[in-house]
Amino acid sequence: MPGAASRFSGAAGPYDAVRPQPPADLISLIAQWAAVGRPDVVDLGAGTGLSAVTWAGRARQVTAVEPSAAMRQMCERRISRAGAGTRFTVLDAAAEDTGLPDGCADVVTASQAMHWFDPDRALPEIARLLRPGGVLAAYDCDWPPVVDWETSAAWAELAARVDAEQARRGLPAAHGGKEHLDRIRRGGLFRHCARVAVHGRDRGDAERFAALALSAIACAAEFLDDGCDESGLGLTGLKDVAARRLAEPQTWWWTYQVCLAVR
Repeated sequence: MPGAASRFSGAAGPYDAVRPQPPADLISLIAQWAAVGRPDVVDLGAGTGLSAVTWAGRARQVTAVEPSAAMRQMCERRISRAGAGTRFTVLDAAAEDTGLPDGCADVVTASQAMHWFDPDRALPEIARLLRPGGVLAAYDCDWPPVVDWETSAAWAELAARVDAEQARRGLPAAHGGKEHLDRIRRGGLFRHCARVAVHGRDRGDAERFAALALSAIACAAEFLDDGCDESGLGLTGLKDVAARRLAEPQTWWWTYQVCLAVR
C-alpha cells in the first residue's frame, strides 16, 4: 500500500496522538468468531500499533505488518510497553506481500487500513495467511466521533469543502472507499462474510478534535500546506465550534464498522 505509506510517514506522531484505540469488545468479538483461546494474529497496515497492542494478553503472538518506517518505530515503542503474555513482532512489509508463511494466522486484522490495499493482491495474500476457519476482520471507525450535533455539522462542512476543492483540482479519490464487504464477497475466497457495528468511547478536547479532522479527512492537511486558507476550507469554523463545545474534555462515542470473513 505505497499510497498510505507515503501519506502517513510524515505524520506518524500527530496520527498516533489523535486516533482512537479499538475497544476491547471488538477484540472479544473477533476472538469469539475465530474460536481460538489465544490466537496467532497478523495485523496488516498496523500503523503505530493502536490495533496490534489491543491483543496484549489475549493473543499468543501478534505480527504487526507496516511499510512506513516512521509508523513502525512508533509501533515498536508502543508494544514495548504492552507487558508480558503476548509475543509481538513488527515486520517491514506490505499487505499485498507479507513474506509470512502459509497458514500462520488464526486472525488477520486491518484497522483503518483495508481501503489502502490493492484488493486483487491483498485478499489472496490474507487467505493464504489464514488457517482453515481463520478470520479476517477489517474495521474502520465512523468519522467523526459523536460528541454533539454542532461538532458533527462543523466536521461535515469541512469535509464538503475539502471534497469541492479536490474536485476543483481534478484530483482522484485518495483511496478506493471502505465498502470492504462487497470486495471480500466478490473475491470468493471466504466461506462466510458478515458486517457488524461495535461501539466504544473515549474522551477528547477541542485541540484533539481539530487535529483529528486534519488526520481523517483526506487531503485537508495537504490543501492547507499548499496554500488553502483555513477559513475558506472550513477549518476555522470547526475550530471555533470545538473551542466552544469542547472547552473541557467530553466523552466521544465511536462506532466501528466491522467486516468479518471466515476462511
